[in-house]
Amino acid sequence: MERYNFKSVEDKWQKYWEKNKTFKANKKDNLKKFYCLEMFPYPSGKIHMGHVRNYTIGDVLARYKALQGYNVLHPMGWDSFGMPAENAARQNNLDPKTWTETNIENMKSQLKKLGLSIDWEREISTCTPEYYKHQQEFFLELYDKGLVYRKEEYVNWDPVDKTVLANEQVIDGKGWRSGAVVERKKLNQWFFSITKFSTELLKGLQQLDEWPNKVKIMQKKLDWKILWV
Repeated sequence: MERYNFKSVEDKWQKYWEKNKTFKANKKDNLKKFYCLEMFPYPSGKIHMGHVRNYTIGDVLARYKALQGYNVLHPMGWDSFGMPAENAARQNNLDPKTWTETNIENMKSQLKKLGLSIDWEREISTCTPEYYKHQQEFFLELYDKGLVYRKEEYVNWDPVDKTVLANEQVIDGKGWRSGAVVERKKLNQWFFSITKFSTELLKGLQQLDEWPNKVKIMQKKLDWKILWV
């Protein structure tokens, strides 16, 4: 039996898929639709086996549904906006834009070599204006409807990451990412008025029959008050 030459075989078919747009979702309305979306990766610079595991599972599901005759939409995005990117750029003496975009290109190249059935024409990055402008619009709409407000409140402050931490991110009095001792600090902040919908949200949780019970308990206890500092 001839030995499997993965370099030549996989390169051949990946080029074929890209040229023929094999994984591009089409616009035929007569097909059943299936949306396969995995968690966006944070562009840290290189993929690891956790990424491989996550996107292989999604790839198997997307291909399975395609073989069943579904019109599959399988996009990719990058969780690229926020404190981790800024801190990493500072440590490497680069501006966040250069650092993040370079990492995205590197990780995209690695993911493509896995031969995943991703429609790369549907790629987004959360640090681009084309994406976050929608978040800003949502915020302004919430503000106009009186569903966000500002006041001073004590928070868990990570002196290394220089950011606010949720209670779940404080482990034994230390920040989950930096390991620094967390400080109590009073800051002027934005809040969501989610308590106006607490009864509705709790009733909705009861309808999620396929959610693990431990996850529903966490949702009941969650205190997502802080929006921005």
